[in-house]
Amino acid sequence: MLLKYKLTGNLELLGSLYEPYMPLVYGLCLKYLKDEAKSEDAVMQIFEQLAKKLRVHTVHHFKSWLYSLAKNHCLMSLRQTEKDRQLFTSSEIVENVAVLHQDTGDNLLEEQFVIMEKCLDRLNVEQKACVTLFYLEQKCYREICEITGFELKKVKSYIQNGKRNLKICMEKENHG
Repeated sequence: MLLKYKLTGNLELLGSLYEPYMPLVYGLCLKYLKDEAKSEDAVMQIFEQLAKKLRVHTVHHFKSWLYSLAKNHCLMSLRQTEKDRQLFTSSEIVENVAVLHQDTGDNLLEEQFVIMEKCLDRLNVEQKACVTLFYLEQKCYREICEITGFELKKVKSYIQNGKRNLKICMEKENHG
């Protein structure tokens, strides 16, 4: 059936081949991702990867190859999530807006938001869009690429530079 799929690209064939393994793939994803919804999404993303990879790779032992593909997918997903979390938690934006969680007066909180909005407006259009989508709307890189039409490298660059510029601006406003 693998060879037939490789020759025809018929997704129904691939679906028939993949379907018996879906519970196993789901279980593996659940083991790594520890989240039912993310695991369900991963099962579908792995199927999409299969559709592409099986057309170009020669696979002799489907079950073990699928296991490796699924495991690698989960590990990459965890790595990306960890990178996003580190970027988010290390961000000066979060530290400046963390005033929300402190027992401080509303005036200080309002002042921080006003400064942040003012500094966001000073960023160039691309940085402002990417920083707003990433930090305030909590979109992932892929979603930001889809929304803005920017390439992944550009999105990452705009976020990194925008975060740095926002931090500098907010420090100047807070201490100036």
